[in-house]
Amino acid sequence: MIQIDNPANCCGCTACASICAQDAITMEPDALGFLYPKIDVTKCVECGLCEKVCQFNEHYDCSLNLPLPKAYAARHKDLNEVMKSRSGAAFVAISDYILEQGGVVYGAGYKDHFRVVHKRATTKAERDEFRGSKYVQSDLTGVFHQVKEDLKSGLTVLFSGTPCQTSGLNAYVGKKLRQNLVLVDIVCHGVPAPYIWRDYINHIEFECKKIIVAVDFRDKSHYGWKDHKESFLLDDESFITKTLWTHLFYQHIMFRHSCGVCHFTNLQRPSDITLADFWGWEENVPGFNDDNRGVNLVLVNTEKGKNLFKTACNNLDTKDVDIRNCLQPNLQHPSVIHPDRKTFEKAYKQKGFRKTMQKYGNSGWQYQLKARVHKVARIIKKFLTK
Repeated sequence: MIQIDNPANCCGCTACASICAQDAITMEPDALGFLYPKIDVTKCVECGLCEKVCQFNEHYDCSLNLPLPKAYAARHKDLNEVMKSRSGAAFVAISDYILEQGGVVYGAGYKDHFRVVHKRATTKAERDEFRGSKYVQSDLTGVFHQVKEDLKSGLTVLFSGTPCQTSGLNAYVGKKLRQNLVLVDIVCHGVPAPYIWRDYINHIEFECKKIIVAVDFRDKSHYGWKDHKESFLLDDESFITKTLWTHLFYQHIMFRHSCGVCHFTNLQRPSDITLADFWGWEENVPGFNDDNRGVNLVLVNTEKGKNLFKTACNNLDTKDVDIRNCLQPNLQHPSVIHPDRKTFEKAYKQKGFRKTMQKYGNSGWQYQLKARVHKVARIIKKFLTK
């Protein structure tokens, strides 16, 4: 029977709940909306499968990996595809091939009112919902079962997600079905809280007295690829930009506890292909992204990934790069969780979204005071170094 004594020991991938033949495990949300397994001891038969399938540890399966990933800069040849995507649209080129061969694609989309969930796509139009970064942990409830049924039916399945999600799915489907499963992960910074995102949406709509009809966590079309600002389209066709979510994200104050001890922040990726923004392209591939439209870093981790990426390259401009020069922080170590993470959760649980944001957001008096103090300190430092 799986026991989560420390929330940092669970990434919420749902593999344990999915594999339980007795339906003894359900995924229940904590105060911030992160899902954790809950055991019904009256149903549990102590088979041990839930413990065996768990991959959130140092011994996750990477038996199919190449000795070292092959690294590339990549960008779709169609600029329209690039502009619709978060980075260089490498995911579009890869998933296009899977769909054109009659396969299915799973990725992060929306359900209800912008609740982030994993969904299934059989067409490019359905797949397009998976474009763009979604800085919220996605709900995988029922998805692993659906993937397994697709694989049993003989379909090729591409599943894209965070490395903890792909590792969990890999263990759940087993080696026999893994043959037709393509796993694509991202270089993950950490996953923010679903309930904070839900309340942020509600807060904006309350302030504006309008309904949000579209969201963009990083609005490239208005601000370019390098900037990180979230934007919202309202039902009167007006457009607003905010930075609260970006502020909280880079504070690491609303991440899942497990993100601070992530086992996958290295080059032994639990997927066939890894995708990321290519930070540092200027030194590695000068001129490749001079228009600031976006470029992917692609790591090819397995023979299957190598063959698939080679095919996808028909629609991509690519350049080989030295992986040693592309080691982003989260390819080397986990993000450092904010020291006030637990206090933040307690405040949210007791006082709600609005009062918590007054203290920890970027618009309250406390933030403004800190900003002014830092500004004065920079001025003094500059003066003293003259």
